[in-house]
Amino acid sequence: MYLSCLLIDVGSNPDRPRPGRLWLRNLYRVHQRLCMAFPSAERKDKDPQFLDPYRPMDFSGEQGLFTESSTEIHKVKLKDVHTPRDGNQGFLYRIDPQLGSGRAVILVQSGVKPDWDYAFQNARHLLAVPAELKPFNPRFQLNQRLRFRILANPVRKVSSRSLDFAGKPFDERWKGKEVPVPTADLDNWLQRRAEPVWSAPKNSEDKQSRPGFRLVEITNTQSGYIYVNKRLDRNGARRLRSVRYEGILVVTDADTFGKTLARGIGPGKAFGFGLLSVTSEFPPP
Repeated sequence: MYLSCLLIDVGSNPDRPRPGRLWLRNLYRVHQRLCMAFPSAERKDKDPQFLDPYRPMDFSGEQGLFTESSTEIHKVKLKDVHTPRDGNQGFLYRIDPQLGSGRAVILVQSGVKPDWDYAFQNARHLLAVPAELKPFNPRFQLNQRLRFRILANPVRKVSSRSLDFAGKPFDERWKGKEVPVPTADLDNWLQRRAEPVWSAPKNSEDKQSRPGFRLVEITNTQSGYIYVNKRLDRNGARRLRSVRYEGILVVTDADTFGKTLARGIGPGKAFGFGLLSVTSEFPPP
């Protein structure tokens, strides 16, 4: 895998242009720009200066996907063109604001090597400095304690037996849809993504396999909302629940945990959710 760091100049003077700040306000546009770092070989050969309009089928994180000749295969794959994520394909990202500096950092974890020069060659004004890139192949040990950070989108699917915040059954129009998890249940939402309470039926909405870690403690939980707008008009705006978790975890299965790290946790990965960052616990217990 690869780990990239993009430093975005969001500006601190409202009287000066702040294109980076405007760009980060719509996560749909952020995801679109990051996808441009994974052009197909055909797109890069035909359009080395990136003069043609953006087309999703030209920027799959899964290299070679669009060498398929069948149009039907394209239709099926394009539906989830950016969805598959593991150590060999796709990418995860997270925006970390740097308070007081007027800047923000976008961390990008990808299965293939990104081409940031290609992605930003017509938008260099968004970056404060050239993107940093390094190989990322972490190794873990059983019972290893790690500090973690993740920005997640805690939601639940409404069923006929679900109750709302007031303990009443949901209106029929919400059945089968995803709604934000109540504030009082935010920590439990993350606990259910870890050992030992994790189970396939409870976690089936994430299509996750066994996580390979358990939580020791959640030291910080910050909730809010992020906004996405594909059509750039008032009717196209969406608001998504956003929760930043920090704490300590213990690895219970090194290989499985490595796969969880590559795959991410929870829904909304196209909008910057699910990237699990870990570092050694310091000072040691």
